[in-house]
Formats: sequence, structure tokens, C-alpha cells
Amino acid sequence: MLSKIISFALNGLEGVPVEVETDVNKGMVSYDLVGLPDTAVKESKERVRSAIKNSAMYFPVNKITINLAPADIKKEGSHYDLPIAVSILIGGDQLKANTDGLVFLGELALDGSLRPVAGILPILISAKAKGYTRFIVPAANANEASYIEGTEVYALESLRDVIDMLSGEKIFNRVEPRSFSAAQSAKTSNYDMSFVRGQKVAKRALEIAVAGGHNILLAGPPGTGKTLLARCIPTIMPDMTFDEALEVTKIHSVAGALSEEGIVALRPFRTPHHTATTVSLCGGGNVKIHPGEISMAHKGVLFLDELPEYTRRTLESLRQPLEDRVITVTRAGGAVTFPADFMLCASMNPCPCGNYGSAYLTCTCTPAQVHKYRSKISGPLLDRIDLQVEVDGIKYEDLAGNSTEEPSSAVKARVEKAREIQRERYVDENILVNANMGEKQIKKYCRLSAECEDILRTAFETLHLSARARSRIIKVARTIADLAFSENIQPEHILEAASYRSYDSNSL
Repeated sequence: MLSKIISFALNGLEGVPVEVETDVNKGMVSYDLVGLPDTAVKESKERVRSAIKNSAMYFPVNKITINLAPADIKKEGSHYDLPIAVSILIGGDQLKANTDGLVFLGELALDGSLRPVAGILPILISAKAKGYTRFIVPAANANEASYIEGTEVYALESLRDVIDMLSGEKIFNRVEPRSFSAAQSAKTSNYDMSFVRGQKVAKRALEIAVAGGHNILLAGPPGTGKTLLARCIPTIMPDMTFDEALEVTKIHSVAGALSEEGIVALRPFRTPHHTATTVSLCGGGNVKIHPGEISMAHKGVLFLDELPEYTRRTLESLRQPLEDRVITVTRAGGAVTFPADFMLCASMNPCPCGNYGSAYLTCTCTPAQVHKYRSKISGPLLDRIDLQVEVDGIKYEDLAGNSTEEPSSAVKARVEKAREIQRERYVDENILVNANMGEKQIKKYCRLSAECEDILRTAFETLHLSARARSRIIKVARTIADLAFSENIQPEHILEAASYRSYDSNSL
């Protein structure tokens, strides 16, 4: 008997329908699985056999042929276990059920219980767009599946539960839809701008960077608070919208990095170690292409601590995603495009000993050592970092004083007002923040007076800036003007924006 069950394959973040066709007929006992299955899918035979037997059913002693169609798409992962088992039971005439429109996803344990699988959220979103609205998934994936409106999801514990539901012996309730705001309000942060003493310049630069979506570099001696400043960035970023949360959750779901909550409610803060490889940063893999750190940081922050300690090849791989906001990972098995719209925050010491330029500590490095150390960061990469800020040490009195520092909530309020101005400005431009402006938008929204042009010309010639650096100064000045609720860019905005280019390549 022939049976057909619907499941889904994942190509990057996109789901592709897969029809599990099973033919159970008389003949020499065999089990053939075709349709470009990977090792995990091929090994499903023994899992399915044991799961069926331990669910009070029997595995057919017949000629079994299973085809995963379309046959030209590589089938990867263990979530085909459940559709294969159900298809065998129906094909072996043990289960009478109408499975039209039902999508089956789940890995089987030997005792028949259902184990969670990665990628449920992107599969459900893609399936819904293709007209599928009814799903059977493992119980452990219930939270993740509950955020997709307009679907009928049944999260079950075992293959036995699936059999009872399809045969009508038991009635199971669908997963109750959950609200995004409930998950979001339960989240708290252990960091706050009020914990950072002093560092007014650096705090101001962080506010500008977040308000306009700009990349930022913090350079200064060890122990001056660079890491703490960086970790405070998510606390002053606007809350994610539901659409943004779904985008981010899709990536984390594919990577198998979702928490029990089932959705990413806070903006990601990714901080890979400086020994990270290019593949771990950009994404890839020998069998299945996984998203890298820059995609995991989508709509959030990628923090690279001790920037010169990363390999040159790893750092240069950032250049294209910083411009395009997406990354295409190409391997022998194909190419996958992942979103990579993140804010880059990097920190570094100004020299090998860390004390160059400090007002409180003495540098022991030679000029040649300082130049060699800073030259580890290429000019093209620095060009893409809009704000380059020097962070110096602070006095003991500032640390021990009773003064109250401004909390993140106050800074966040100003950031949100500036972001609102930008949303209204770019409502017809398909961009959200000033950092995403192209030359067309710069000419339209960043007209400079003669005085501003003179200041910018002086900075361009003095600092030996590139054309890209000039554009980024204008973008930062536009953000500073938005924070000041100024319709036009003023000379003081250009001056402040130009002051954040102290680490440009030609000034090393």
C-alpha cells in the first residue's frame, strides 16, 4: 500500500515541502530509503523500527521503499523520523487516518518518545506561506511554535500519542497562542549605564552609535570599562518588534540555540573569542550550512573584544556583511544567504602594553611597536567603523564618589526618539536608521551649509580620510542632529562627528 506524508526540509532559513512516499508491498524483505538522505536520515531506520515496536505496533516484514520527494534536494536532520514512521504505519495498513494538510516534524527516541528538533520556527513560517496550517511537532517545541498566528499546532509527547490522535482514540488540544510582550517583559539585564563611572565621551559615543545604528570602536588601556560599556549597549537599544523577534528567532532556531522560552525577546549580544575561525564567524559547515556569529547577532550587537588579536582573515571577512547587511555562505553543497544586520562594537588596547596615550599610565612601547600593533586593523575595516573613541582611565575619586550616573532607561528614551525621527524620515526609503543611508539619501537628507562643508574639508585633508569615511562622518552628524531635534546638520554636529575618527588608518 502506498502512503504519502508531508514534512519539510530547510534550505538556510527557508522551508521546502518534502513528500514522504512509502510503499509497503509483498516481496523480499528490504528497507530502501531514497531521495538524497544524509547520514542522520539514513540512520532513522533503526530509530523508527524500535519506536514503532515500543508504541504497541509492529514493523512490517515486507519490501519497504521510502522516497523523499523532490529527490534533487538534500534531506538533512532527524526531523524526518516521525513522518517516516507514520507513513510506514499507514502504508502497512496498521493506521487508518486522513493526513491531508498535516505536516509532521520530530525525532524519535527508541522508546517512541518525541525529541525536539531545530528549525521549527522557520519551517512553520515557510509552511504557512505555502498554505499549510496544521502541524504535529514534539512537545518540547511547543513554545517555539506557539508564536505563529493562524496555525493549528499539536505538540505531542510520543509516537503513541500521534497514533491515538490520528486514529481518533484520543483528543489532544492544540497549542495555545502566546503573546510576544509576555516573553519580553520577563527579561531583565544585569548591566546598566548607571554602573559606568565617568567616561562621558564614551557614553555619548555609545548613545550616538545606537541612535543611528553605527559601528563603534572603543580604544583604551586595560581596565577602563570598555567591556562594561559594550555590554550596556543592548540596554539602550529600542525593544525588538515582533517581526524583528521572529527574524532573530528563525536564525537561532536553525542553529539549535533557542531557550525554553521559544523566542528571542532581547536583542542578541554575541561576543566570540578572538580565536574564532572565519567559518564560526561567517557560517558554514561540512554537511549542513549553519549560521555564524554575525548572523546570530542579527538585529543586535557583535562585540569583538581585543580586536587586534583576531586573525587578519577573520576580520576582513566582516567587510562585506557590514556593507550589505547579509552574508552568502557558499559551500560544495550549495549557497545559503543569512541576514547579518548587526551593530559592530569592537574594543582594543592602543598599543601592546596598553598604556599609549593614557593620562595616568606610562607607555613602554616603541613607536614602531605601536604602529605595528595598530596596523593589525586594516584601513578598509576601520573605514567601516563610524565612531572610533578613546577611553582613558578615571580617578579613584570618581569611582568612590556618591554621584548618581544616568541610567540606561534615560538614554534609551532619547535613542527611541531619535529612531522615531528616522523612521518617519525614511518611511518611503526601505531603511530604518541613518547608518543604512546610501549616497542618494545622503544628498537628500544631509544637505550641508558652507560652514559645514569647510569643517568637513579640513577634517578630510587633515586626517587623510577616504570617500567612505567622509560619508560616514555625515551619517554620524545626521544622527547627532536627530538627537538634538535639529532639522538640519549644524557645524557643531559635523565637528563632533569628525572628532570620532581618531583611529583612522592614515593617522596611525
